[in-house]
Amino acid sequence: MGPQNALFVDMSWLLTVFLLSLRLAAVFLMTPVMYAFSMPAMVRVLLVISLSIALAVGFPDIRVSAELGVGELMQAAFIELILGATMALGVMLGFAAFSVGGALLDVQIGYGIAQVFDPVSRRQLPILTSAFNQLAVVVFFALDGHHALMRGFAYSLERFPPGRTWPLASAAGPVFKQVAGMFSLGFALVAPIVFCIFLVELGLGVLARNLPQMNMFAMGIPVKIVVGLSALSLWMTGAGSVTSRIYASIFQTWNAMFGGAQ
Repeated sequence: MGPQNALFVDMSWLLTVFLLSLRLAAVFLMTPVMYAFSMPAMVRVLLVISLSIALAVGFPDIRVSAELGVGELMQAAFIELILGATMALGVMLGFAAFSVGGALLDVQIGYGIAQVFDPVSRRQLPILTSAFNQLAVVVFFALDGHHALMRGFAYSLERFPPGRTWPLASAAGPVFKQVAGMFSLGFALVAPIVFCIFLVELGLGVLARNLPQMNMFAMGIPVKIVVGLSALSLWMTGAGSVTSRIYASIFQTWNAMFGGAQ
């Protein structure tokens, strides 16, 4: 009887770790948190499994029943993947605000035609958009965002343990609200620089009106680059409040998703 009970407990624990790893893997595979740094795929897998084991040990009350059938286990796995993907969407929308700000500056300054390889998104992007994406990841870890991320995981386990049903409709409202706020936060991140470039373009327009013989196109691009980068370097020292609001929007969305669901 003893070995049978031990086997029952082990299977319950293994199923719990398996479902937790699906939730964590969905978040880490869809967000730039892990892909911003070069590491082997095996290390990523081991990291996900290690975090799953740590959460399973830290939350002994979330054990999954070992009597789950194949169909019930597949349904639970699908729910975990959907839940993890929805949580990852909240993280992606937060980082997308930096991309919006960078893309806006690329168009205003004139860097939109220059493409570089972005290690975060793994594709060709304009210079400032790529720089903002990398800055977003660095600042996220500098502000202990990874600790808040694990606290968010823990909160999701308290609200919806593995193997339990999760109402997907409860996430629609918070996600749409974050999508709407993404554009305003992205613009707020670079608003002073955009305003400075607007003043430069206004001055160049007045100068072109009075001196039509000058080539404003050849003259305007270097001027906008110098002014834009100078204003950006000055503004970055005071952009902490906007950055904190961007990261806070991730966890506000998670809180609304889990706290508002019944």
